[in-house]
Amino acid sequence: MQNRAGLVEKILKLKEKRKAIILAHNYQPPEIQDIADLRGDSLELSLKASKTDAEVIVFCGVFFMAETAKIVSPQKKVVIPVGSACCDMANMVSPEDVKALREKYPGIPVVTYVNSTAEVKALSDVCCTSANAIKVVGTFPDKKIIMLPDMNLARYVQRFYPDKEIIYFEGFCPFHHMLLPEDVMKAKKEHPSAVFIAHPECRPEVIDLADYVASTSGMLRLAKELPHKEFIIGTEVGLLYPLSKENPDKVFYHPAPEKMVCPSMKKIRLEDVLRALEELEFEVVLPEEVRIKAYNAVKRMLEIV
Repeated sequence: MQNRAGLVEKILKLKEKRKAIILAHNYQPPEIQDIADLRGDSLELSLKASKTDAEVIVFCGVFFMAETAKIVSPQKKVVIPVGSACCDMANMVSPEDVKALREKYPGIPVVTYVNSTAEVKALSDVCCTSANAIKVVGTFPDKKIIMLPDMNLARYVQRFYPDKEIIYFEGFCPFHHMLLPEDVMKAKKEHPSAVFIAHPECRPEVIDLADYVASTSGMLRLAKELPHKEFIIGTEVGLLYPLSKENPDKVFYHPAPEKMVCPSMKKIRLEDVLRALEELEFEVVLPEEVRIKAYNAVKRMLEIV
């Protein structure tokens, strides 16, 4: 086992040689966030990387995120250091599920969360993020909208459009879904001065208890902008690291740290990043027909927001 400093030095040298850029999602382990060129939400990272002159993207996250990077940067080589790092929610919905929904509800627009596979994006009308889902759905005059794969995000968006019927697929993020109202109430009792920020992937009854609802990037922004000094954070535990790092004068609590740990987000280690740069594995390869259709769904979203 090489020491950390030695690994980091090798990674930085090889990154330069490969003309690579390292992206790390907000839920990644601290050691991975620390060596990344860019940190943030998945789509935000992919879009920023597409505007660089990097020839290789090393995406430290889960597989759909690396796919998204490939969708918007087809000319770049995209690798994910651990090929088995996948998103349970993204894997809950298949292309066949989307086709079945379209057959059952002909003519109804399909709005798909970016936390989905490239094949599912390719069968959608438009993508959305947790930050812009409300706005994206609002652009459709239709009285019915299909949203997938996250039922909790769909139910959150439904609150803003009582005149619409949002037909949702019953997928969910297991780790956000594990957060229960009693967890939040206990944390609020223990930290009465703290503001509770929930992720839109949380259950409706948890959203009801939130002072604010925001994506991970939104939480980072709120922590900086709000005058409060204490926060309860309702998302995967990995976000507490960048929150604390960017706001050393503030304190961040987690209502259920033992529940909300995504194993796939913790798989990547420095050794994996080094191997990915050495061997350029595991490379993301998409059929061009799928990539173009998926890109069109992302592009429509970007035209809206």
